Amino acid sequence: MALRIEFDPVNKILLIRFEGQLTDELVAEYSEAIRKYWTAADASAGVVDFSSVSELSLSAECIRQLAKREPCIPDAPSRPRVIVAPTTLGFGLARMFQILGEDARPLLSVAHTLDEAFAALGVQSPQFEPLKGPSEVS
Repeated sequence: MALRIEFDPVNKILLIRFEGQLTDELVAEYSEAIRKYWTAADASAGVVDFSSVSELSLSAECIRQLAKREPCIPDAPSRPRVIVAPTTLGFGLARMFQILGEDARPLLSVAHTLDEAFAALGVQSPQFEPLKGPSEVS
């Protein structure tokens, strides 16, 4: 499993791409990394993209636990985020997370494609640059 982080400095959007197999353990492990990147970039919005996930091995219990936890980004209620989940299973799990965590994440939405996600954020043609580590973002 790989985690690739990109940032659009003009629109201040953090793009988090998961690639390969995604498991309960990896989601929990990456939550803290996402918090560090988000804070370092001072992102105004975010997209979490599961389009390149080859195997989704997440349990419903993991989704419930994640939804109950404090959001991994600062000031979550005021910052829009979109989960991109093109598969039926991924979309269903993302919607479950959205519904269960709605009070703490009111601006979270779910889309099937990156284009839908960018439309939901009101941006056209964002220009993302890769980020290697939170310390590189300033």
